[in-house]
Order: sequence, then structure tokens, then C-alpha cells
Amino acid sequence: MCCLLHLPQLFCTCMAFSLVVDKGILRGAVGNWSMSIWRFCLAMTLIVSIVELCKLQSRFPFFWYNLPVIYACYTALLCLLAFIIYATTHVHFLPYGPYWDRAIKATAFSCVASVLYATEVACLWQYYELSEIPCYVHTMPGLLKVLDAFVACLIFAFLSHTSLYLHQPALEWCVAVYSICFFPATLTILGNLAEWKYRLPVTFPIFQFLLTLLSVLLYVSTLVPWLLYQFNEKLGGKPQRSSDEDCIDGFTAYLCTWDQHLIVAVLTASNLLVYVAGLVYWAHQLSVGTKGLHSTPDSLHSWEVSSPSSDIL
Repeated sequence: MCCLLHLPQLFCTCMAFSLVVDKGILRGAVGNWSMSIWRFCLAMTLIVSIVELCKLQSRFPFFWYNLPVIYACYTALLCLLAFIIYATTHVHFLPYGPYWDRAIKATAFSCVASVLYATEVACLWQYYELSEIPCYVHTMPGLLKVLDAFVACLIFAFLSHTSLYLHQPALEWCVAVYSICFFPATLTILGNLAEWKYRLPVTFPIFQFLLTLLSVLLYVSTLVPWLLYQFNEKLGGKPQRSSDEDCIDGFTAYLCTWDQHLIVAVLTASNLLVYVAGLVYWAHQLSVGTKGLHSTPDSLHSWEVSSPSSDIL
């Protein structure tokens, strides 16, 4: 069933990309970004299909069954995001005509592709559950890691213009924090794919708890200065959208500077909530493990009292 979904996925992403690839269409930054998403999904789906059709799964040094479901999760989110952003910030401002019709069709294909990738995720999860195959994304920490890495990628996309943060050292610190938290999250996903977590010097729950705690503290130190320096007028920020010169024009085929500031702030707060949820999960896991360790001496003591050797002594 999952293999059969690859053909319509390829068709939808190829159509969405082909409809807006014409140079005569006014794309802007949002259009180019959406095209990059559809092109990436098309290329990766083609690679996954070739690997599965040619039976090349054993050539990879990690367990292949984790990769398709992680890739399907990301592509479903990316195509859905491209559909929403492209429709609300680009198609909405296009004049009625052939270009508008093609842009509408591209958004429709992006929406259908997102549904197809989400269907693949559901099919893979059901298959793994019935086959009792361990899957990292099928767990709560796996989903949280995929989500926070995805949100971090979105933050990097909206911070592509260095003028958003290079004028303040505090904002440069915010960008550094995004990178500091993103790379450990990526390494954690790759480590679980390759089963490297058993090679850590400490237990995996302790490692994840400390790493998530550090990420929570770093994101708190990021959200506060980002809001102050971007939206506080006393610190050089712009509290209202009308105060930004880039947002004065009625027609903009791209997000203005103030919009990008706001989106990064919302994404930062969202990722902070994801890390807090992960911190609560790993704290619960550690507390359950600690209770199990504390119950061991009591059970051993009761065994010693009731054992025949203690009666003889």
C-alpha cells in the first residue's frame, strides 16, 4: 500500500513544481521557497522508490524501515506548510488570470500531496504495529524530536536574511541558540536510526533529559531578547506592523520584515513548548526508573528475611 502511494506522490509534487516553474510567473521569495519544497519532496520520493524497487535497503548502515516514515512525516508537514503559506501570502495577491489559475492548481496539488504523505505515515505505523517492528518515530520522544527539528528548519528559513539579526548582539545570540539546539536534535534522530544510543557513557533517558533541559533553558534565553529587541520600541524594535516601511505597500509577494520577526517569535515559542513536553516526558521516565531501582533493595531484603538460609542462621 505504501509503495503504491509513491506514484501519486511523485505526480502531485511534479505537477505543483511544473505549474509555477515558468519564469513569467511572479514568484517572489515565497514562490521560490515553495518550489524548493516541492522539488525536494519529488527528488526524495524518487530516491526512496528506487531504493525499495531495487531492493537496496541492506546497503545502508542503518535500519531502513525508520527512514521512510521519518521522511513521510517531514514531507507531509512541508507540503502542508507550502500549501498554507503559498495560498495565503502569494496566491491571495495575484491578479485573476492564467497565472492565478496555475498557482491555485499548484496549491491544490500540494494539499493532495500532503494528504498522501500523511496516509503513508499512517499505513507505515499500522504495519509496524502489527508486525511488532520497533520504530523510533512511533514513540512520543521520536515524534517530539521530529517536530522540534522541523520547527528549527522553519526558523532557519525565515532567518535567511541576515539583516534581521546582525544589528544586535542579543539577536545574534538567538540565532546561535537555534543552531546549538538543532544539531543535537539531528544527531539524536540519526543516533536512534543507527542504534548508537547504547554506546553512550550514560543511560539514554539521562542523556535525553539533560539535553532537553539545556535546550529549554537556551530557548527561554532566546525568546525573551527576541521579543524585546524586535517589538519593543525603546530597544529599537517595531511594535506594530504599520511602523515597518516594508509592510506599507498593499501588494507584497513576500513576507515583510515585521512578519518574519513575528513568525520567528511564534516558532520559537512553539519549539519551547515542544522541548518542555519532551522534558516532562523524560523526567517521568527517570522517575519511573528511579522508583524501580529503589524498590529493588526492599524486594531483596524481603527475600532475605523469608529465605530458608536466614531461618537457619
